[in-house]
Order: sequence, then C-alpha cells, then structure tokens
Amino acid sequence: MDPEAVDGGESRVKGRSGDQVAGGDGGGENGGWRFDQPQKYKPFVSRCVVEGNFEIGSVREVNVKSGLPATTSTERLELFDDDEHIFGIKIVGGDHRLQNYSSVITVHPESIDGRPGTLVIESFIVDVPDGNTKDETCFFVEALIKCNLKSLAHVSERLAVQDPVDPIDL
Repeated sequence: MDPEAVDGGESRVKGRSGDQVAGGDGGGENGGWRFDQPQKYKPFVSRCVVEGNFEIGSVREVNVKSGLPATTSTERLELFDDDEHIFGIKIVGGDHRLQNYSSVITVHPESIDGRPGTLVIESFIVDVPDGNTKDETCFFVEALIKCNLKSLAHVSERLAVQDPVDPIDL
C-alpha cells in the first residue's frame, strides 16, 4: 500500500492491511485479539499486564520479544465493540519507534471456500521516526500487521478445528 501523508504533514502516515481467517469470528473475544492477551496472536509479544478493568481507557504494558527494535509498549484501549467486531488501541508509551501509533481492527464475515470465515482488517496511523521515510515506516508497520494477522488466522483456524462449523449453502 502506498503510504499516505496525514493532515497535510510529512511526519505521519496511515495505511491498512488485511487477511482472511477461516472459521469462527476471526479471533474475537474467544479466539485471539483480546486486549488482555495479545501474546495469543502477536508472535513478538512475550508478556502483557493490564491495569484496571477491561473497558475503554484500560492500559496494558506489553513486553516485546527480542529481534525487534523495541522492548516494551504501553497501549490504551480506545475502542471496543464486540457486537460490531471493532477493536482499537493507541500506543501511549514504551521503548520503541512507533510513536503516536493508533490502530483499529475490524472483522467482516465472509465465506471462504463455502465455509464461514472473516476478513480481518487493521488500519493504522503513526508518526514517521527520525531517519526513516514514509515508505520505510509503512513497510515496517504493514509487515508487523501481516505477521500478526497470519498468526491470528492460525489461532482461529486451530479453534475452528476444535469446534467445527457446518458449511454455508450459498
């Protein structure tokens, strides 16, 4: 995806990435993209501690596995609607280069090979770090998102095998 400058500025970019997930609801509350357990589908997260109750404004402290230019991330739940399948976070601190990162994940039902599935889309906006271009920033963020969505797909597909769903007649 071509990076897009935000608000006419050169210092922020936005983009989005998506992936099909066979079976179930794309992870949802029971599958993987829970705010309090991102390590279930984010392979670069080793640990997560949530402060407060699970509600808008809750903050989580995430430890990042080695191999990335980061060690911690402090993230706030900005948006959650389980009925509409929308989940949004904002990174508010930590030791990483994704300053002012915000994302929204949406889950859209669709049929995959005649079986229930979903399309999971993550949209983001982030500052371009000093020393990086808009293209480099988008490439890095989209690569992380694609990795996370692939992992979410595997988690959801494993759960679907444990709880099979009948094919859809179209």
